[in-house]
Amino acid sequence: MINITRVSAMLHAVWSAFRTPVLDKSEPGTSSGTASVNETTRRTTTMSIGNVIRQARDLLLVKVLFRKCTIGKGFHAGLRVRIWGRDKVVIGRNFYIGRDSFIETDVIIGDNVMFGNRVALVGRYDHHYQLPGVPIRLAPQIRDADYKWKGIGLVTTIEDDVWVGYGSTVMGGVTIGEGSIIGAGSLVTKDVEPYSIYAGVPAKKIRDRFDNPIDLQTHLKLVQSKYYGKL
Repeated sequence: MINITRVSAMLHAVWSAFRTPVLDKSEPGTSSGTASVNETTRRTTTMSIGNVIRQARDLLLVKVLFRKCTIGKGFHAGLRVRIWGRDKVVIGRNFYIGRDSFIETDVIIGDNVMFGNRVALVGRYDHHYQLPGVPIRLAPQIRDADYKWKGIGLVTTIEDDVWVGYGSTVMGGVTIGEGSIIGAGSLVTKDVEPYSIYAGVPAKKIRDRFDNPIDLQTHLKLVQSKYYGKL
């Protein structure tokens, strides 16, 4: 059986090795122009190899580790990422999820969404904590096939063009509106308005994403947003 975590780490290590600068070992008297050309060539080659390795790793994740999920093109994940949903995980195009982040709930994610490092999407009722006489540690959990308590059918929705900042946690069933930003370290417990910036524990609206309505409407029109003319 393929150890996907080990393979992923190996690909990352190879990529890092190619990105490490190499000291110029030119012979004395070599012109600075030649050295500059050699360095440019080395950097271009390194970037090309790095891109190939990154794409291979992401393809491996999509096709093997996350094969039960529906994932669009342009997916990229950092190291030690986990993605799981009981019934559905649907991810749109150009999704980026930073290292040490995880999804452990049913979710629908739109296009052009990015998660910083250590972002967590979690369920609200992952364990049946109201069973008399049963410690929570021993109670049925949502991962069980015969689980029949709260949380079934609860879906987290993250619309297009959302940025969730470093270390944030999003609770199950929440909808984060299109174009919004979640500040680092936030706890999102309620729905987030589109094109807004939220932060804090619990997260609250701080301001609109755009400074003026003209810029907002221009943006909405250009991206063909469903909110054009409604915000």
